[in-house]
Amino acid sequence: MSTIPMSILDLAPIPDGSSAADALRNTIDLAKQAEQFGYNRYWVAEHHFNPGVASSSPTVLIALIAAATKRIRVGSGAVLAGNTTATALVEQWGTIDALHPGRLDLGLGRTGQRRQEAFATVAAAPATAPTNPRRQERTVNGLLLPAPVDITKLLTSDRLRNQDVLLRQEGAVPPPFAEQVSDVEALLNGSFIGPSGDPVHVVPGEGAQLQVWLLGSSGGESAQLAGARGLPFAANYHVAPSAVLDAVEAYRAAFVPSATLAEPYVVVSADVVVAESDERAKALAAPYPTWVHSIRSGAGAIPYPSPNQVALNEFSSEDWALVEDRVRTQFVGSPARVAERLRVLQDATGADELLITSVTHDHSDRVRSHELLATEWLG
Repeated sequence: MSTIPMSILDLAPIPDGSSAADALRNTIDLAKQAEQFGYNRYWVAEHHFNPGVASSSPTVLIALIAAATKRIRVGSGAVLAGNTTATALVEQWGTIDALHPGRLDLGLGRTGQRRQEAFATVAAAPATAPTNPRRQERTVNGLLLPAPVDITKLLTSDRLRNQDVLLRQEGAVPPPFAEQVSDVEALLNGSFIGPSGDPVHVVPGEGAQLQVWLLGSSGGESAQLAGARGLPFAANYHVAPSAVLDAVEAYRAAFVPSATLAEPYVVVSADVVVAESDERAKALAAPYPTWVHSIRSGAGAIPYPSPNQVALNEFSSEDWALVEDRVRTQFVGSPARVAERLRVLQDATGADELLITSVTHDHSDRVRSHELLATEWLG
């Protein structure tokens, strides 16, 4: 199997005992080193009201990363489209592209639809948890696809309710996601027509050399829309491992060639921790279940613990059920072991590119994890 490109998704994690400023400096440092290691892209995510994550403003962070690097593509995985407008996005990203042309990936994600569905379900039956037909755990071409986890507690958390309210002007209702994507593309190519019926041209922005991506965790709207528009698509094995094949299959089934792509292009994400030995990697990954639990429980990501802090941590069966799918699908080990598992992921999904995300308490361990994997994968 030929080696495909490998890229990085960074959450700008805040290690316990550290600060957001430290985390942002670490992100910029890792981006600079990733460029030297040979990674193809460096993406940052958008997360809000998380004590342990500093990537709340991806557009600003992307501008800083682009200024600190020279060649690596820089982008969002993803900007939440419902928290802003198409015009603001194109103007902001057009400004960055004007200074760093041809290096930006504008990754767009839907905002809030699953949360609204969860709110409605809970309101209709407050005494019972939402029930969905549960697919059984399965293995496809060697890739573990765990049973889906009920994340209603996360989707209906006060933190995400606050996000729905506090990140938009009072009374603002985002347009449908497909409409937002159409507006972004029209503003970029100069065909946008404003409410007055006249053309609207944004400067900077129109003609910017942005690559528009859609991101998704299921075979739903994002995957289908990316295919129908002929856009590249990123599927999240690290967020929703049970549904990754649904996502890539829906995208390919809906794909229509466009001026952007003649054929489908899929990037697939994975959580990894790499060290010189399997034992060392397992020790570095020990805090991961505790960290994922803080996210899935709805409280928000805690500052990333050190291995020593979680050595005596005991999970109940309920705690473990909330995180098991992500812990079992995290690729942890030596460079050869992790590369082997990533090749299984590539084979099972038909990925054209892999997007790895890696979190450790110490920045030096995180840099080393990326370096070891790049040496093994990219040569």
